[in-house]
Amino acid sequence: QVQLQESGPGLVKPSQTLSLTCTVSGGSITTSGYAWSWVRQPPGKGLEWMGVIAYDGSTYYSPSLKSRTSISRDTPKNQIFLQLSSVTPEDTAVYYCARRSYSSEESWGQGTQVTVSS
Repeated sequence: QVQLQESGPGLVKPSQTLSLTCTVSGGSITTSGYAWSWVRQPPGKGLEWMGVIAYDGSTYYSPSLKSRTSISRDTPKNQIFLQLSSVTPEDTAVYYCARRSYSSEESWGQGTQVTVSS
């Protein structure tokens, strides 16, 4: 019964840093065999994988976003964080937090809309 809840500002100005939080309940972010990803979907476009943090804290990022993306965690609070720097209007999207297991089972949050605009 794992649940994921994204939260953060819905509006970010260009050149600023987008910061989001994924709060997890019903499961531990340090449980072996699980990876926690950030995925986004711009308007009218498909899903874009941004990066992942594994249960052991290892991180991996999309090559196209690696220079601007940071994923971290707060294990006592069971939270996953996303930071995307130097944002532009092209970063406007619905942002999702998702969990994937070794057996390829997935759990997703409901997503949160982030608009980049001046």
